[in-house]
Amino acid sequence: MRYRLFGRTGLRVSELVLGTMALRDADEYRRILDVFAAAGGNFLDTAPMYGPGEELLGSVLRDRDRFVIGTKYTPTRDPADPNAAGNHRKNLMLSLEQSLRKLRTDYIDVYWVHVWDRLTPIEETLRALDDAVRSGKVLHLGISDVPAWVVARANTVAELRDRTRFAGLQVPYNLLWRDAERELIPMAEAFGMSVTAWGPLGQGVLSGRAGRRADPGRFTERQRAAAAAVDEVAAELGVPAAHVALAWTRHRSPAVLPIVGVSSAGQLTENLGAVELMLSDEAVETLEAAAPFDLGFPGDFIASCDTAPGIYGEQVSRVDTSGYTLRA
Repeated sequence: MRYRLFGRTGLRVSELVLGTMALRDADEYRRILDVFAAAGGNFLDTAPMYGPGEELLGSVLRDRDRFVIGTKYTPTRDPADPNAAGNHRKNLMLSLEQSLRKLRTDYIDVYWVHVWDRLTPIEETLRALDDAVRSGKVLHLGISDVPAWVVARANTVAELRDRTRFAGLQVPYNLLWRDAERELIPMAEAFGMSVTAWGPLGQGVLSGRAGRRADPGRFTERQRAAAAAVDEVAAELGVPAAHVALAWTRHRSPAVLPIVGVSSAGQLTENLGAVELMLSDEAVETLEAAAPFDLGFPGDFIASCDTAPGIYGEQVSRVDTSGYTLRA
């Protein structure tokens, strides 16, 4: 396992993130952590709404400081209490204290806003999060499931007011779900953020084990085509289909860190091999032809202008753009 820098923080995190949503058995959890650590993995993703996730992790984790723990807040702690949810200061403070107790730790490496709360001004959330960082209970910040403009606004405000910026973005991303390519991933790259990608196997559709988490009988035509293309490339390369699906999420941007959700040590061992797989241009073309995706406006329009003499003059084709990411 190699390591990437988490945003612009200097924190070293493994190139695969261990997702813990499906874990329920303590003994198997310990085996999974041992396998992950032995491979060099250190980045763990959990959340209060993942059932017993935080409490179970706190009970089985050894050598806590060796791991980078990410957990979240926003969803309700008490459905009967209107202030037990959202991204305002009160829920942040109480959620954080609850997570610290469950995880049996005195700090969170990465504290994620789980989803954008449209009723709380982002400036209010930023100030409360910055206070949590300054207290030492949180080291770094991330935000999940949010429009790109909100993150851009937040990080610009943070920079101008000397507050802690969001270093990480968490979004769904796989061969079937590429919406993040329109605005979110380009925004994250521009701000130097890491992108942890959930659902990299498309809820099982791209795993090569259709039926375990996905029913092939209910696949759409596009899902069937994508699954068949993943199987085809995997057969040509002699690797599991899951390796191909995970490798695809990594090939477009070094900012992307796939979240690998597993339920057994054996499953994790198999998926870890994906870090060694580099897809050829031909393999990528086969995969993407099976599941077409259009950026739409303004992405496609701007891309069409890049080499248009009518826009940038007759010498546009002679401009050296090496070193620039021409992404809409």
